[in-house]
Amino acid sequence: MLYKTNPIGRALSLVALGALLYSAPAQACTRLVYLGPDGNIITGRSMDWREDIGTNLWLFPRGMERNGETGPNSLHWTSKYGSVIASGYDISTTDGVNEAGLAANILWLVESEYPEFDDSKPGLAISLWAQYVLDNFATVADAVAALEAEPFTLVTDKVPGHNQLATLHLSMSDSTGDSAIVEYIDGKQLIHHGRQFQVMTNSPPFDQQQALNAYWEDIGGTVMLPGTNRAADRFARAMFYVNAVPQDEDANRALASVFSIVRNVSVPFGITTPDEPNISSTRWRTVVDHKRMLYFFESAVTPNTFWLDLKAMDFSPETGMVKKLDLGEDQDHTYAGEATANFVEAEPFTFLGL
Repeated sequence: MLYKTNPIGRALSLVALGALLYSAPAQACTRLVYLGPDGNIITGRSMDWREDIGTNLWLFPRGMERNGETGPNSLHWTSKYGSVIASGYDISTTDGVNEAGLAANILWLVESEYPEFDDSKPGLAISLWAQYVLDNFATVADAVAALEAEPFTLVTDKVPGHNQLATLHLSMSDSTGDSAIVEYIDGKQLIHHGRQFQVMTNSPPFDQQQALNAYWEDIGGTVMLPGTNRAADRFARAMFYVNAVPQDEDANRALASVFSIVRNVSVPFGITTPDEPNISSTRWRTVVDHKRMLYFFESAVTPNTFWLDLKAMDFSPETGMVKKLDLGEDQDHTYAGEATANFVEAEPFTFLGL
């Protein structure tokens, strides 16, 4: 049969099927986890969006009092771990890592549908979803155990400046290489937990994404890989490359491999497709070196990649202060090398809620 002897024909058929089934509007992002030797675990992600999302970097110490920002019936907690995060519009946490080495990433998933918010559980605004994880847990396993109990109702709201609800899913990774992806489909929480869940993009939901990727794995990445900006194609490329690059004991070379993969699945800056808002420019990229506790940031519009050393930060509730690294419009402020000293004390932003 043709499908057994012609992998190119099979691939083209899959591309056509994916275009028909998964062309719903969504914003593009990609997250991947490199599982290297000697505990060399690295998480990378791209942030793709149709406009500047006003990202700045923030340092949050331990001991911060939080609430879910959903009114009287809000979840309350005190942060157990300090963190460094990348904000969205300075009203949400979109990406970050805590002092225990747990990373959290928020990506778009248009199929997301959250439970109805009633009085049965306290509420957590979606703007705080990643921050809740970073504040409270040291490992993916700890976070998954807590989230499985569903201690809150996740409450979404409109994206700033748009008449569109935020539809997001969450990924987590830690210094052991453990990983989890959390989605809400048809109002139900679904958690995919395990080291094998190295990649997350956008639509379709993760179980369907895996089915599509299995097709490409059967063809083989050295024969053909899908090359468009669509989420399913980026997933296939990231999954192939993150396991194809050398498993290098040299931490800097491993870091270079991860950055090269994240750049491979990025969308060129300035790309806009009015009829397909799912194809959006990559605004910035982050990489977490879990072993060395380094957080790297790369803007699409500056010439330098810089990094932050969490080991040099004061997360103490007694002496640590909330600090901000101002990245400027379109993240065009240029920093070089280790940039922790460029943070300045600032009032924390208010998370968006009801």
